Amino acid sequence: MATKYVNAVISEEQGDGSLPVLEGTLGPSAVDIQTLYARHNLLAFDPGFRSTAACKSAITFVDGDKGILLYRGYSIEGLAEHSDFVEVAYLLMHGELPTPAQRKQFDLSLGTHNMLHEQVLSFYRGFRRDAHPMAVMVGVVGALSAFYHDVMNIRDANDRQLAATRLVAKMPMLAAASYTYSIGRPQRYPNNRLDYASNFLQMMFGTPAQEYVVDPVLARALDVIFILHADHEQNASTSTVRLAASSGANPFACIAAGIASLWGPAHGGANEAVLKMLMEIGSVENIPKAIDRAKDKNDSFRLMGFGHRIYKNFDPRSLVIQAQAKKVLAHLGKDDPLLEIAMRLEEIALKDEYFIERKLYPNVDFYSGILLRAMGFPMNMFTAVFAVARTAGWVSHWLELQGESHGIDRPRQIYVGSTLRHYPGKK
Repeated sequence: MATKYVNAVISEEQGDGSLPVLEGTLGPSAVDIQTLYARHNLLAFDPGFRSTAACKSAITFVDGDKGILLYRGYSIEGLAEHSDFVEVAYLLMHGELPTPAQRKQFDLSLGTHNMLHEQVLSFYRGFRRDAHPMAVMVGVVGALSAFYHDVMNIRDANDRQLAATRLVAKMPMLAAASYTYSIGRPQRYPNNRLDYASNFLQMMFGTPAQEYVVDPVLARALDVIFILHADHEQNASTSTVRLAASSGANPFACIAAGIASLWGPAHGGANEAVLKMLMEIGSVENIPKAIDRAKDKNDSFRLMGFGHRIYKNFDPRSLVIQAQAKKVLAHLGKDDPLLEIAMRLEEIALKDEYFIERKLYPNVDFYSGILLRAMGFPMNMFTAVFAVARTAGWVSHWLELQGESHGIDRPRQIYVGSTLRHYPGKK
C-alpha cells in the first residue's frame, strides 16, 4: 500500500476540512483533533503522546527549551528559595498562595489527618520484611479507600478536598512506616509540633528510646527536595493518575496507580540508577573509561542523570539540588567519594563535545540521590521520598479533572494484527 500524506496548512480561514488551533497562556499551540475521526475517519498516531496535549491544565508549566518550570506561575527557583513544601502543596491544590489564615487552617487540617488508622498499620505485617517500600505503598495507599468510603463522594467538592488533604497528610507516615517495618523498628507517629519535612525525618529515623532532635539543615534540604519534586506537568505518573481518575475511580486508587507508575526506573527510580552508576564507576580515575563506554553504541553502559526528555538545555531544578547537596555534605562533614566522582564527571561531561552536541547535562536526579544518601536514606527509599512529594501534584491534577466535564479517557490504536480468520474445523 502506497504511503499517503496529509498536508496541513495553518490559516485564519475556516474550511470544510479545517481543524481549530487552541492557544494556551504559555507554550506551543495545539491542533484540536477531536473531530478528526468523526469527520475524516482518521486517527492521530503519536506513540508515547510526545506531541499530544491530553488535557488543559492550569497547574504547572514547563518550557524545556528555556529551562523554565512554573508552579501556578511561580518559578521553581523562587519557591525553593522563599517557600516551604506545605505552602507549595496549597498553591498547587488551590491555585493561589495561602493567606496567613488559610495557611493556619491548612496546617490544622494536615495535622488532623496525618495519622494512619491502627488497622492500616497492621497491613504492614502482611508484607515480607525485604519488600520494596514502593510495593508496600502501592498496596497500602490503595487500601485506604476501604477506610474512608463513607466520605468519598467525588461529586462533592468538600469530600474531594478532604480526600486530597488526607493523602498529602498521611503519605509521610505511610512511607516512613514502610521503611521502619523493613528494619524491624517500631513505627513512629507524627508530631504536630514539627513541620512537614521534620516530621518525616523523625518518623524515618527516630526511636522510642530517645528523643529525636531534628537537624534544621537536613529538614530544610528535605523540604527543598519535596518542593522540586511536587509536580512536573503531564509525566507518566501524573498522566496515569488522570487516566484512572477519568473512570471515576476513587482518589486513593488513582494515587496508588500513580505510585506504581512512578516506581519505574525511567521515572522516579532515576536517582537510584545514578547512585548505582557512580558505584559502578568506582573512582575518579575510572571516569574517562566510563565516558568512552557511554559514547560506544555497542556498550550497554549509560551515564544516568544526564539530559532530560523535556529540558533541552538545562534542568532548572539541578542547580538548586546541587547547592543543597554541597551544603548538607559540608554541614555533616562527610567526604562522600560518590560526590567527588559526580562532580568530576559533571565537570568533564560539560566540556566534552559529545555531550555538548547532544545537550546531555546533569539533571535533578544526578544530585538528589547523593543528597538523600548523605541524609541517611537507604537507596530503596529514594523513590518513596519522591512519591511523598509528588502526591501534592497528583491530588492537584485529580482535583482539577474532577472539576471539569470530562468523560472517560479512551486512547485508540492502529491495529496491525491478523485480519478476520475463521476457526479451523475439527477433523
